[in-house]
Amino acid sequence: MFRSAFPNPFDTTLYHLINGLAGHNVLLDDVMIFFAKDALEIYAVLFIVSWLVLPKQALESRHALVMAGCAGILALVINMIISHIWFRPRPFTVFPQGTFTELVPHSADASFPSDHTSGSFGFAAGSWGKQQKWISHAFTVIAVVVMFARVFVGVHYPTDVLAGLVVGVFSGRIIWRFSRWIHPLSMLIVRMFRLGPKELFEEKHTK
Repeated sequence: MFRSAFPNPFDTTLYHLINGLAGHNVLLDDVMIFFAKDALEIYAVLFIVSWLVLPKQALESRHALVMAGCAGILALVINMIISHIWFRPRPFTVFPQGTFTELVPHSADASFPSDHTSGSFGFAAGSWGKQQKWISHAFTVIAVVVMFARVFVGVHYPTDVLAGLVVGVFSGRIIWRFSRWIHPLSMLIVRMFRLGPKELFEEKHTK
């Protein structure tokens, strides 16, 4: 395993600039902590809500949601491989105490790339260019906020989250590049779980 040296000037300057915003406004801190810690839960809720509000016949839109989920998973697998090859310490283990604000307690595991950012942009990129644009727009906005929040709360360098963005987008493109192999299984899942509350209510009262 390769081990990273001290942070570069770009990371040091931008990290302190963004993290320096923490600890001054309780509301802003709480919002950033929420997005930094609970990205998985946010996407899970958004995924379920998006699935349920789509009309019954929107099979391809639901297929895009399944592909987005696959892209998020692929991004995390790629991250796992990278972090086992190259270890980069977390910024809070490198910078002296008192020079940063750590809003979220975190283990001193590999910092590069950011799992939260990779997974978030995997979800987002997996939904880009498909039907129901509001879904991809929502996924992307949340991914950008998560990326910023991870630096804001003090657990990542800027290049950690930028690398996470690249991994996530790459994963989204790869998933769609090989979608013809995933499509049959995806559409099986879509057809099994395509009914939302509205359709279930209508189906019950038409029998």
